[in-house]
Amino acid sequence: MAIEINGNTVEMNDGGFLVNVEDWNEDVAAAIAEQEGISLTDGHWDLINFLREEFLSNNGNQPNNRAILKAMSAKWGKKVDSKALYELFPGNPSKQAGQIAGLPESRRKGGY
Repeated sequence: MAIEINGNTVEMNDGGFLVNVEDWNEDVAAAIAEQEGISLTDGHWDLINFLREEFLSNNGNQPNNRAILKAMSAKWGKKVDSKALYELFPGNPSKQAGQIAGLPESRRKGGY
């Protein structure tokens, strides 16, 4: 499976995740988000950038929902609950945001 973005072909697996993490850029993220029915806001980008930073700088770490809640609470300066994350990414914050962030599909089970 592949998508065309700005004249470039980007390969994706059957689950809609990028085959090559290096193919990611903000235009790719926007195209994937559009396919998922998500209009990206600053909150979305905060979470996407957090996941990318963790993955790229922390030996491929893909935080679960609990770690995301803690990080976004610190970033936004208020207590964030699961409902707020699911409002941003209804298809499961860690997986759907990871997909839009261009990360490989997580194999871990559960949100905690």
